[in-house]
Amino acid sequence: MRSQRTMQHVQCVHVYSPLPQLKCMPACVVRGTSIHQMAQLEALEGPSRSFSVAAPTDSTTDEWQVALDPAKAAILFREALLKTHDSGPPLCLRMDLRESPEDQDRTIVAFYKAHQKNWAGPLNCKLEGDTAIGEGVTRFFSICIQKLRSGFSLNCGNANITQLFEGEPDYLVPSSSLLVDSDLFQMAGRMLGHSFLHGGPGFVGMSQAILHVLLGGSPGVATVTIKDCPDVDIRETITLLDGTSELSEQEKARVQNLAFAWDLPRVTENNRRWLCEKMLLHSVIGRTTRQVKQLRKGLKETHLWHLMTEKPDVVPLIFPREKDASLTSEAILRVITWPSATDDDSEDECPVETTSRITGYLREFIENASSNDWKELLRFWTGWEVLPRELIVAMTSSKYPRAATCFETLCLPTHYTDFRQFQKDLEACIKTSNTGFGLI
Repeated sequence: MRSQRTMQHVQCVHVYSPLPQLKCMPACVVRGTSIHQMAQLEALEGPSRSFSVAAPTDSTTDEWQVALDPAKAAILFREALLKTHDSGPPLCLRMDLRESPEDQDRTIVAFYKAHQKNWAGPLNCKLEGDTAIGEGVTRFFSICIQKLRSGFSLNCGNANITQLFEGEPDYLVPSSSLLVDSDLFQMAGRMLGHSFLHGGPGFVGMSQAILHVLLGGSPGVATVTIKDCPDVDIRETITLLDGTSELSEQEKARVQNLAFAWDLPRVTENNRRWLCEKMLLHSVIGRTTRQVKQLRKGLKETHLWHLMTEKPDVVPLIFPREKDASLTSEAILRVITWPSATDDDSEDECPVETTSRITGYLREFIENASSNDWKELLRFWTGWEVLPRELIVAMTSSKYPRAATCFETLCLPTHYTDFRQFQKDLEACIKTSNTGFGLI
């Protein structure tokens, strides 16, 4: 369970309205845009306000700095920072989950593109069209991080999706398009830092080469692999140089066209290996230098940069690898705290037979679910796909399963006598996470 201080710091109100589930726009990658094409997003920004910035107090700073456990250090830093700023003006956000994906994304972008905000200040978040219960529900951050990975449903050029990061899992790099002209990566840094401050999920699958440069490492010594290059055509061209076989005239022309575009010399037998390394480095690091600088700037604005530089062992918690964030049925079942069963006839207690039957249904569902089902279940249960230290199951008399996400509690109705019906209702509930709980 999250600390009481953190739960009190974030306040979210959820209002439910039974509207049909919205469909998402088709996904495609943005290859180019300009600052003029982002004028619509810039116009969404509200008036900027200036706030003073204060670091954690000396006594608390010492506490997180000497903590040996990275997770403990992260919690201590977060609590100290939020406490320092808890008396400042709150950040207010309202998002209607019944609106179209485009309208929801405009709300997120406008909120995080506003300048001179105190991102460590109290957050007053209102999610309409959501029946999640309890104060401190921070599912909003799961939506934000998911958007950073999959893209925003905004047409900023030649596609319906504006994708800030591209590539394969564990090798994601900032898009090398002209999105940098609109400070969207500074916005991404603010989103990442803000999510961390309120206990939200980290960004899974970032390229280690990009992280090396992001943390101040020299680009020249970054370990770049061919998988870090997100463009398949460029990757194939660079691969032509990785070998000793003679290049055909067509292959030479292909390599030279790319080399000339990047102000690199013509390929020869003597510079072939050197040119391969230079091309690979430029395709990953050189083309994303400005994006990484903006990302770093956004992280600094949320104060997270101080923790990352003082405690580098915390970075894997903020940018976990795909394998570290993977889920299994055993891992989920291991952290579940099951409800206590009783034979008492008290009206407030659930009979042992009922408790055993319903919890057995949930166990069977988890053991036979797919990887995507596990993620959707966790997103419904806790607000994001990252497995917490504890998951709580409780019995309820409601019609459908419910979730108190801030308390990481899944409330299961006791009226089920058939697993198939239980499975059908639970699947319907967990698939509503992107548009608001209860839209089934």
